Amino acid sequence: MITVGIADYAVGEQGATLATIGLGSCVAIALHAPAARIGALAHVLLPNALLSGSHTAPGKFASTVLPVMLRRMRELGAIEEVGARLVGGASMFAGLLAPGAVSLGSRNIAAARAACAAHDIKVIAEDVGCAHGRSVYLDVAAGTLLVRSMQQGDVLL
Repeated sequence: MITVGIADYAVGEQGATLATIGLGSCVAIALHAPAARIGALAHVLLPNALLSGSHTAPGKFASTVLPVMLRRMRELGAIEEVGARLVGGASMFAGLLAPGAVSLGSRNIAAARAACAAHDIKVIAEDVGCAHGRSVYLDVAAGTLLVRSMQQGDVLL
């Protein structure tokens, strides 16, 4: 198992499980190339660089991590179409938001969708929003994504 930390990413081949634990308002972007059995997982922290003084880690933002993950997947032999699954983006403290304010989780979801669209990556499944945390596990060989949460139990995407 390869654990992906906050604002980080990993790319793995058949036999690997990529995991990230404790998604709240952050969004996990899981990419998979089924024929090559190559996958990637990012734990995106913020929607854009405007919310951060420094953006040295490519995994911090959806717009910076997607090209890096795709390039590494191509280097490993993923030449077919890549699909994406998005998880997270919870509004953990919705009661604290000012009226009309958009939660960080919602902005992270929108940024992840936009980054996928910018790279012509089809989002094939999502488990996003709500007000609960999640952890994800990508089985690279099978291409399945297990989402775990205390509120929903286990969900397979």
